[in-house]
Amino acid sequence: MSLQMDMEMYRNTLIVRLKGELDHHSADVVRKKMEEVIESGQSRHIILSMKELSFMDSSGLGVILGRYKQITGKGGKMVVCDVNPSIYRLFEMSGLFKIMSIEQNERLALSSLGVVS
Repeated sequence: MSLQMDMEMYRNTLIVRLKGELDHHSADVVRKKMEEVIESGQSRHIILSMKELSFMDSSGLGVILGRYKQITGKGGKMVVCDVNPSIYRLFEMSGLFKIMSIEQNERLALSSLGVVS
């Protein structure tokens, strides 16, 4: 299965929805697309929705960590939401949850960023 990526701007927040498999085959495309939006200055924050992400490997973790560093370097925040159990475990083992916020869904993620109340 390949990866489908949907990006939406909501106010000053880039919402990225991933569906399928984020692995070494698809990681570079995700990195480039997210990087473009961050560098354009359109987005202050990022929400990464993994509701339909079925698989992720270390390449995916690398992309996420890289975009986290990029957005926080500009004073923004990244929130991950809708993480399934197997990917949650990968995040836990990698230590990403120690630096990155996690919420149950997009609405709560937006709220945690102060984008909606």
